[in-house]
Amino acid sequence: MALLNDRTQTGDAFKGRTVGRSFQAVVLMALVSALMIGAFGSRLAQLQLIQGQRNQQLADNNRIRLVPKRPVRGVIYDRHGKILAGNRLSHSVSLWPIALSAEEWPPVLERLGKILNVPAEEILQRLEAAGYDSIESVTIARGISPAQATALAEYGGDLEGVRLEAEAVRNYPNGDLAAHVLGYTGEMTDEQLVERKAEGYRLGDVVGQMGAESAFESRLRGEWGGQQVEVDSAGRVLSILGEKPAQSGQDIQLTIDLDIQKAAEAALGQLQGAIVVMDPENGAILAMASWPTFDPNIFSTRITEEQWVQLQSSQFPFLNRSLRAFAPASTFKIVTTAAAIENGGLSTNLVLPTYPYVQVGGIQFWDWNKAGFGPLGFTGAMAMSSDTFFYQIAQRIGGKNLIEMTRRFGFGSKTGIEIGGGESPGLVPDEAWKLETLDEPWV
Repeated sequence: MALLNDRTQTGDAFKGRTVGRSFQAVVLMALVSALMIGAFGSRLAQLQLIQGQRNQQLADNNRIRLVPKRPVRGVIYDRHGKILAGNRLSHSVSLWPIALSAEEWPPVLERLGKILNVPAEEILQRLEAAGYDSIESVTIARGISPAQATALAEYGGDLEGVRLEAEAVRNYPNGDLAAHVLGYTGEMTDEQLVERKAEGYRLGDVVGQMGAESAFESRLRGEWGGQQVEVDSAGRVLSILGEKPAQSGQDIQLTIDLDIQKAAEAALGQLQGAIVVMDPENGAILAMASWPTFDPNIFSTRITEEQWVQLQSSQFPFLNRSLRAFAPASTFKIVTTAAAIENGGLSTNLVLPTYPYVQVGGIQFWDWNKAGFGPLGFTGAMAMSSDTFFYQIAQRIGGKNLIEMTRRFGFGSKTGIEIGGGESPGLVPDEAWKLETLDEPWV
């Protein structure tokens, strides 16, 4: 028995196995290290190669911004070159959506809303509509007051991503004069933007909403320009990288005569109705007055709720009564006279007795003067506006002649005036209309 030798062998054997295990550990650690280095290397490659472009784009977007330059709207003149609608310098407020993250914007919008007297939620809606990743500024307020502009300039350092800029806003130097002719401008509604986006319109665009401003929008609007600028971390412009100048809109001249327009509106006063003055030689409209009316300047700034309620009142100040259907009343006596002389073969020297009323088909048609006027000719009947004289004339010339002359005067047809989007053609009832509508014969 070799107890010692066994211990020695055992020791040598133990010693040998210890060296083998250390080598295995080194190999294992080397393999693990290689795997870890490979994983880190793969991630580093992904960050540098795969995401590098995206990170670079985000960095560029955070320092490169697009500043749209709004065109100056064309001026509207009267026939003598007097300004009916022009522009004045004001201030607007816009946001650079990409300047802050979605989480960082709310406190900025709260402070901004207090200065502008606009709910922060309303501003947020505009921001979200543009998209948080947009590098193009979006306008949120126009025509702000000098006090608001001063406050924004003073607290600008605490309002990152907010831009105060000067811009031209619409100005109507004569207030409510010719308001229905000129119309007004206002920011596009969501529905209008969807319909006209293909024409180059964008969120926050101001367009003609009524009258000449709307009818001649394509000429007045001009063409947007803009700048691509580099900014620092505070949003200050460091350099202009590229620029496209905005093109001003075309000026237009209307047939309206400002002095005649003033006279027409003064004559109308506050009587609900309309006065139109037209050049009989060429059909040019020299004046078009309608009352109630409104001041289009209120739309150049943020309209108040009180103002909007007034505009929606039962008197309908937006309604251009010059283009709506009204019973012609005594003005129709001119048509009756023309039909009598030209188509009816009646003499201008004809004299007829006038009565308190004329009875037709068992119905009494009264004169406004319940006593009548006695014998009258065309001149006297027109001067007195005798109803029963012209009732008798209409009976003598017959419905066919009267209807024909009525249509020759333009009744029953639209005038074709450029601002007549809601124009009514009126109605000239005839035998066919009465049969179809009332299911009754003409007489």
